[in-house]
Amino acid sequence: MHEMSLAEGVLQLVEDTARREQAGRVKLVVLEIGKLSSVEPAALSFCFDVVTRGSIAEGAVLEIVDVPGAGWCMQCAATVPIVERYGACPTCGSHQVQPTGGTEMRVREIEIE
Repeated sequence: MHEMSLAEGVLQLVEDTARREQAGRVKLVVLEIGKLSSVEPAALSFCFDVVTRGSIAEGAVLEIVDVPGAGWCMQCAATVPIVERYGACPTCGSHQVQPTGGTEMRVREIEIE
């Protein structure tokens, strides 16, 4: 389950930020997770709860924002929405679609006090 290592990485980033800002605790972490990122949001949420125990982020709310998939179709030269890697272009049916969005996972916001 790679979500555990992802949650540990998020916690490290959150702890570094909290330390830099001299925070007493972390209240909220907002993550953007792309539909094409191969990250299971429910599993990541569970792992985040586990890895934050005993840390400055214990009890913090994890908010996950879904980022839709997008791609550029080489056949029809259009940017199109996509729901899976290697899927067909919804405009022309070609399978020559290169993902351009929805593959990322990033921390968008950290609320501290």
